[in-house]
Amino acid sequence: MFFEVELQRDVKIHATNLDKPVSRRFILACLLDNLFKEKASEDHGYFLAVTRLKSIGKGNVMDESGNTVFTVVFTCRTFKPFPGEELQGVVRYISQHGVLLKCGPIRNAFLSAWKMSKYQYIPGKKPAFLNNELSKIEKGVVVCFLVLAVRWINASRDFEMLASVDADSLGPVSLPGSDESEL
Repeated sequence: MFFEVELQRDVKIHATNLDKPVSRRFILACLLDNLFKEKASEDHGYFLAVTRLKSIGKGNVMDESGNTVFTVVFTCRTFKPFPGEELQGVVRYISQHGVLLKCGPIRNAFLSAWKMSKYQYIPGKKPAFLNNELSKIEKGVVVCFLVLAVRWINASRDFEMLASVDADSLGPVSLPGSDESEL
């Protein structure tokens, strides 16, 4: 689910960059760099975009080094998955145990073979899962799925999900490479 959250971060500017007045643009660039490194938080999800800069506080000198800290208040668009939510992901890996999907910034959404009971595993050079209606889940296919569980991994600052397609209107949305002729 997407959210718009108000956040506050302290942006540290090294003394070597303070030989002239610090511009708002430079502080914002440092903030964006810090958010990129932070990537996500357990509370808010993945940081996607700063949508509004609300305020930049006066710089406070930290210590004898001359480094200065600016408190920045801003709004940010975030993405955080929740159990019970329907999402779409792209199949990136298939094994007999299930499928790994990529869903936006989330690299690991696991769709267990147990949670796609209408599908049978087809081994081979291009493994896939196929059901009686010839609906096929293979690498590169977009799959609509239900989020069963979400886990925060602090070490990598990522979320992982368990998924299911055992419900109506869930399953493959498109196949890689269209068979339709171009007009």
